[in-house]
Amino acid sequence: MSNIVLKGSSSGDVTITVPAAAGTNTVTIPAATGNLPLSNLDHVTNRPNVEPLVINGEMQISQKGDQTGITGNHFVVDRFGIQQDTFGTWSTSRSSDTPTGKGFANSLKLDCTTADTSLGAGHFGLIHYRFEGQHLQLLKKGTSSAEKLTIAFYVKSAKTGTYVLELYDVDNSRHISQTYTIDSANTWEQKVLVFAGDTTGALGNDNGNSLAISWWLGAGSNYNSASLQTSWGANDTDARATGVVNLADSTDNDWYLTGVQIEVGEYTASTLPPFQHQMIEDTQRRCSRYFQKLASNNNQSVGEGFSSDGTGRGATMIPFLPMRASPTVTTSAASTFKFQQGVTTSGNGTGFIVSAVNNNQGANQGNAYGVGLFRVHLDVSVSGMAQDGRFCRGVSNGDSFVQVEAEL
Repeated sequence: MSNIVLKGSSSGDVTITVPAAAGTNTVTIPAATGNLPLSNLDHVTNRPNVEPLVINGEMQISQKGDQTGITGNHFVVDRFGIQQDTFGTWSTSRSSDTPTGKGFANSLKLDCTTADTSLGAGHFGLIHYRFEGQHLQLLKKGTSSAEKLTIAFYVKSAKTGTYVLELYDVDNSRHISQTYTIDSANTWEQKVLVFAGDTTGALGNDNGNSLAISWWLGAGSNYNSASLQTSWGANDTDARATGVVNLADSTDNDWYLTGVQIEVGEYTASTLPPFQHQMIEDTQRRCSRYFQKLASNNNQSVGEGFSSDGTGRGATMIPFLPMRASPTVTTSAASTFKFQQGVTTSGNGTGFIVSAVNNNQGANQGNAYGVGLFRVHLDVSVSGMAQDGRFCRGVSNGDSFVQVEAEL
């Protein structure tokens, strides 16, 4: 319980007690008749989470940048990815087109560049957002106290009609879907959908992929031939996206998304708590748990290490923030890196080996600062440099990047 004190006039103060149960829409005024609708107090919320459950729901961070010619799986902006099988060709980007007056600066944008007017049975396209199970224990899934879940978002498309939003429990192969309608072409609309709590199948309390939200954009008959599964149940593939439009049927089609929020409990558009805007640096920090791109321009330092002992190889230690799991490291070409020792710089790299990834996540893993490290061995021409294990810097030779990835 929490109390709100309203300062009265001649009759004194009135204390309002806010019920502890998530989703309760009334508060009781002691010693008075009737209830005061919570919709009249839209600044009063009962969120059990301090930070928003959805990371980057206002599409602030896009480390992988805009892309064209997309025909497979790809992250559009951080944490939001497109998943597809033979579903046309797409350009993906972070857009500045947003709903007016809602406080959003960016949106996710899909633009169809090659159409697919007749989807095969197994063909589909969707946008997904995936959760670690340990982040959703507050849903109490798999218990008799399982919480309802409200998902709200702003959407816009040139293609009107019926779309499908699905929750998929990866741990227990269970799912539930609902439809929503884009009523007006090229117009921002907010959608608010409530999903029942699931009393079957607990989510794993770990860092694995446990629950996914899927915005279905088109589906062949393998996903679209039975009655839509609108209650929680075991996986029924042909009931996952029944009735969904085919967004890929014209190159005139586009689709925008922003303002994605999840609230524990049941809300309507009028009772929905305000969107939790975050400072961009806070969103960047949370996104870094899954993906980091360390990019450098010419002659900028990318790490520190030591020169070789005559073998034509040096090693550089590159730090990164702690991540969900031990990451996969990819880099630009070896020729975009070189070593520097004092004022002497080596020639271009000719070979590149990443090894010894150490994903420290805090003091319990021997690093009080929670900084991970990986070692890069770079084959270089070391003419003019001491080849005796001395300190040196790894520097960029033109545009270079190192990507560290631990996506779900």
